[in-house]
Amino acid sequence: MSMRRNGKKRARSETPGSTAHPKNKYSDNPPDFASLASLYPSFKPFVFFSGGSRPRIDWTDYNATRELTRVLLLHDHGLSWWIPDGQLCPTVPNRSNYIHWINDLLSSQIIPSSRGNNKVKGFDIGTGANCIYPLLGASLFGWSFVGSDITDVALEWAEKNVQSNPHVSDLIEIRHSRIIPSEDDVTMVLLGVVKDNETFEFCMCNPPFFETFEEAGLNPKTSCGGTHEEMVCVGGEQAFVSRIIQDSAVLRERFRWYTSMLGKKANLKLLISKLWEVGVTVVKTTEFVQGQTSRWGLAWSFVPPATRKIIAPTPVSKSSLLSFMLEGIKRQYSAADVLLSVEEFFKSCGASSKLNSNTFSVDIIASSEQCNTITNRDDVDSVRSHGSSLQGPQDDLSFRILVFQQMPGTLLIKGSLQHKDSPLSGLFSVVFGSLEESMKSKFCR
Repeated sequence: MSMRRNGKKRARSETPGSTAHPKNKYSDNPPDFASLASLYPSFKPFVFFSGGSRPRIDWTDYNATRELTRVLLLHDHGLSWWIPDGQLCPTVPNRSNYIHWINDLLSSQIIPSSRGNNKVKGFDIGTGANCIYPLLGASLFGWSFVGSDITDVALEWAEKNVQSNPHVSDLIEIRHSRIIPSEDDVTMVLLGVVKDNETFEFCMCNPPFFETFEEAGLNPKTSCGGTHEEMVCVGGEQAFVSRIIQDSAVLRERFRWYTSMLGKKANLKLLISKLWEVGVTVVKTTEFVQGQTSRWGLAWSFVPPATRKIIAPTPVSKSSLLSFMLEGIKRQYSAADVLLSVEEFFKSCGASSKLNSNTFSVDIIASSEQCNTITNRDDVDSVRSHGSSLQGPQDDLSFRILVFQQMPGTLLIKGSLQHKDSPLSGLFSVVFGSLEESMKSKFCR
């Protein structure tokens, strides 16, 4: 799980950030505004050329961002697309990151698929007039979709965008989400919208991020539009995603993966706690970055994970003291950042972690199943597998991780086994090796 550090802001860029998904075509090949302007005359008036600098657009101009989205979808994806004034205008590179992350989840072996025909069906909660996720998912991967929404304008234009693309129109269904008459007129999210006996490989959502429309308009540097229904709900994104969690606790394994985007990293902790409370088996997180804008992805499942069993007594290494160096650490990271990441690494698999900021150490207690999760997961920074309760100290792996500053840009990470006679002691070097791989990937150049 990537994260912003020390409150430092990234410089605004007209191209996707360096942490764009590696399979996103814009990761190494950002949009060429000059070329697009020469190919599409309707885009040219929005492009500014100044000396030898790179051509740019005015990101505060809604018409410019909408036209950029239109030409990118047409030029790179063969999709005809439009939305009326005021509707939320998505950025194609950022939305592509989410789609590729979904594909990673589906391709991983963490949660097995029950579909033998390899056909993927997804559900887009609040697809909007832009219908961007179904259109990208259908064109990139051939997925079928149900896209839901509540407003007449969103439903009308989503259907128009689907029908404007006959090569994928058979793959996408636009469905009305009803509003339950109540004191707050609660919008139905999944329950009542998903039909009886319907199953899906995943759901995805770009939820209303804000509690008030005034809060939604606080960023003067961009203009992506957005109606009240698209941007605002009572309780903001935390309340909206909590409703998805509540519905998922009822539907459970009828979806292989439940996912949502988040606009506030601070909401992750509470939402993940709610997920464990309802009995999920796996949680994954990621960060989507485009220029100065960061969004976070949250995914969970009730399907039992497909992990191989580790025979605990098998010795791998009996060494009780291990260490590795983190060299060439990226300038924005400190020893405190690494210490927090070590704690997060082990907490993410359900292990008990106790951080001591005075001694720069983290004490870890992990069960055999949690060790299995650590050493077998394909994305050690993101998977959060719900391990079983601890069976007793003698059956756990107990160790301490310490972080030492060696010199600027270099840290020493030490691990010490606390109970050498534990049946799991032979796994210490494997677990420590997984930590080393994760920390070097995350912090080193």
